[in-house]
Amino acid sequence: MVPAEPGGDEAPVAPAPPTAAQRTGPLRVVSIIVMVVGALLIVAGVITWFVVRDQLSDEKIVVSEDAPFLGGWDVDGPFTAYAEAEAINDHALEASGGLTYAELDREDPTRETVMTASFLRTSLFTSVVAFGVAFFAFGLGIVLILVGWALLRIERTLRLEPAEGVIIT
Repeated sequence: MVPAEPGGDEAPVAPAPPTAAQRTGPLRVVSIIVMVVGALLIVAGVITWFVVRDQLSDEKIVVSEDAPFLGGWDVDGPFTAYAEAEAINDHALEASGGLTYAELDREDPTRETVMTASFLRTSLFTSVVAFGVAFFAFGLGIVLILVGWALLRIERTLRLEPAEGVIIT
C-alpha cells in the first residue's frame, strides 16, 4: 500500500502485469507434451510394425502362386498377408464346393479343412490390422509433432508481443 496523500488513506497498488513467461507458460508446456506424445507414438508404431513383420517372416509363409496378386512373395507385410488370406479362402471354397464352414454339414469331411482355412485367414487378417494400427500410430505421431511445433511457434509469437495494457517506450 502506498499513501495517497500526506495524512490520508493508503491507496492500493495495482498488481504488476503478468510477464511474458507467465502468459505463455502453459501453452509451452502443452506444446512440449503434445510433441513428446507424438514421438512416443512414432516409436510405438515403428516397433509394432517390425515386430509383426518379424513374426510373419519367422513363419516362412509364401503367397500361393495362384493368389490374386503377389504370388510367390514371402508373407512379411500387410499386402502379402492379405493376398495369402484371399488365396486360402479361394482354396477352401474350391475344396468345399463353394460352401463356407457354416454351410457344411457337421459330418462333411471337408469341414475341418475349411475350419482350418478360416483360422489361418483370421490370423493373417489380424496381422493386416496390426500393420494398420502401427501405421496409424506412426502417422498420428507425425501429426502431433507438427501440432506441437505449431503451438510452440504461437507461444513464441505471444511471448515476444507486449502484454495487453503495457506501454513500451
